[in-house]
This record gives sequence, C-alpha cells and structure tokens, in this order.
Amino acid sequence: MVSAPPLRKTVYASLLAALIAAGAYLSVPIGPVPIVLQNLFVFLAGLLLGPRWGVASVGVYLLAGALGLPVFAGGVGGIGRFAGPTGGYLVGFIPAVYVIGWIAEKWETRIVYDVAAMVLGSVVIYVFGIAWLQALTGMTLAKTLMVGMVPFIPGDILKIAAAVPIARAIRPVIKP
Repeated sequence: MVSAPPLRKTVYASLLAALIAAGAYLSVPIGPVPIVLQNLFVFLAGLLLGPRWGVASVGVYLLAGALGLPVFAGGVGGIGRFAGPTGGYLVGFIPAVYVIGWIAEKWETRIVYDVAAMVLGSVVIYVFGIAWLQALTGMTLAKTLMVGMVPFIPGDILKIAAAVPIARAIRPVIKP
C-alpha cells in the first residue's frame, strides 16, 4: 500500500504539471519564443515540492508534451517542439526546477532565498534556451539575447514577485 505522504506528493506533482500545461496556453507570441506563464508554475513546483518532486512534476509535463499532448505554448505538442526554437527553454525547466527546489528545501523559511532560487532558476532556463536558440538560428549572441531573453525579464520579475506570496501561502497547507 502507498503511504499518504508519497501519494500526496504525487498528487501535488501532477497538479503542478497540469498548471504548467495551463500556463502554456496563456502565450503571447513576440517572435520565435512566446511569453508564457509556464515559468511561474515551474518556479512553484521547485519552491513547493523540492528538487525530486519538482523534477517529477516538470518531467511529467515534458513527457506529456513529447508524446503529443497539446501542452506546449500555443496548445501544441510533439517531440519536434524540442527541436524548435523553444526546445532549450523546455529542457532548461528540468535543471531549473531542481536548483530552485534544492535551495528552497535548504532555506524554505526565508523569502530572500526563494527569490534567489527563482532568479538562479531563470538564469538556468535562459542558459539552455539562449544556447539552443543561437545554435538553431545562427544569430549572434547579442541578437539572441535581445530576442530570447531581454523581452522576458520584466515578466519574469513579475512571476517571481507573484510566486513568493503564493508559495508562502501554500507551503503550510502542503507540508504536513
């Protein structure tokens, strides 16, 4: 029989995977990479579930998309999305949620660490995303940064600002 805490974590991981997918539907196309709400839920997966369950949550989301479910930005799916301009960002969700979860697990009561964890997680996503976008398009690094990072920084700041109070409100509920 499955014990309650792992079952509860499985439910939470599944819920956050669904929220990441829902966040993909809220997309604003501004070039090869759209503005999406996915990052907010990736941040929350790390903050609330820790590194192991956060990776499980993002892994379920990515697997669902790779298998063809329409969970990626714009309501599309398929393994080919990993070869497109957003592929690096999608792959970057895994190490980002791990880093966020690891930091949050060590210092979960400190807001400054939550913010630092999400900033570092964003950097990880950008490193993967920018590297892949540049390799795919052949743009210069400066142009790739202007297309694949700079327009998203204000939104990421807002997502981080929103994730902090959400995580602080939900943590007591999900931590037994």
